[in-house]
Amino acid sequence: MKILQIIARFIVGLTFIFSGFVKAVDPLGSAYKFHDYFQAFNLGFLDWLSLPLGIILCTAEFMAGFAVLTGIRQKAGIWVVILLMAVFTPLTFILALTNPVTDCGCFGDAIHLTNWQTFGKNVILVVFTLIIFLNRNFVKSLFKPIAEWGIIIAVSGIFILFSLYNLRYLPVIDFLPYKTGVKIADKMIMPEGKEPDKYHTTFIYEKDGIKKEFELDNYPADDTTWIFVEQKSVMVRKGYQPPIHDFIITSREGIELTQNILADTGYTVMMITTKLSEADQNNLNEGFELGRYCMAGGIGFYVLTSSGLDEIINFDNGLTFCSADETTLKSMVRANPGYLLLKNGTIIGKWSWANLPDNEWFKNITSENK
Repeated sequence: MKILQIIARFIVGLTFIFSGFVKAVDPLGSAYKFHDYFQAFNLGFLDWLSLPLGIILCTAEFMAGFAVLTGIRQKAGIWVVILLMAVFTPLTFILALTNPVTDCGCFGDAIHLTNWQTFGKNVILVVFTLIIFLNRNFVKSLFKPIAEWGIIIAVSGIFILFSLYNLRYLPVIDFLPYKTGVKIADKMIMPEGKEPDKYHTTFIYEKDGIKKEFELDNYPADDTTWIFVEQKSVMVRKGYQPPIHDFIITSREGIELTQNILADTGYTVMMITTKLSEADQNNLNEGFELGRYCMAGGIGFYVLTSSGLDEIINFDNGLTFCSADETTLKSMVRANPGYLLLKNGTIIGKWSWANLPDNEWFKNITSENK
């Protein structure tokens, strides 16, 4: 029985440590997942809690696993684990039945599980959790309580700072498909014999204050009286998904620029801002200044956003603004704004607004490769 308890401690402790760690690496990804849940359950008024809850959850998971595994405040850790399992096991069962969100996000973007796989994982984990919970009274403290609480507080503080660092400067481990070194076109290839996802794409145009939805075969590409607003893509059938499957960039006029950007043999900077209205104005201005500098120096520069044309017009500053799907932009970089540097369609640099190199850096890298 003692061996079984040790095994249970290791399984529960390591699982919760891993789950908390991968979420802390990508706190904005956790916030996006909470947003998805709130939208699915019609709790949109709680969106402002998405990021705080993401950080609180990953800290609770990591510290509970740390306590269970190391034995430092182990009883407290066991209680946190049992409470989390009591909440999330029935929740994941509901998600498996209703499927409002396809990926629960329990392991961030490091490991993707279906809702039924997540529920099955939780059922197995409950068994090991009950083993350590039923034997909690046999747990002995390693140090004096004040020393153990001091360690818990210190580790918690370091962990929260780690999470905030990743939030500000991008994840230290990039689990997203748009990693530095990735040739985007290679990640878009569909293996022979595989059937892709089938999407229904529509285009929203506006004329005389009236918005209308068009299909791909009848949108008014040549009618300048219609103004392009946004593009929508809805999946109608699930198929095989390449790591990058939704990289589609269109100009304000509705012209697709994806292949032009990927085929450019020179340097291209993509400034990514999911929603212009949600970005800090000073950070946007810094990006726009970089854009003007790049264009003057022969470096391609595109501002990618999911904002509508009515909002983009407010930032009409001579730069090339393009539309892209909001989910795609969130997958490209976890910052608003964030930046990707491409050459021959390969990502050779990736930054948030907080660690964007200065103009001189871009001047040097281009001059070195002439």
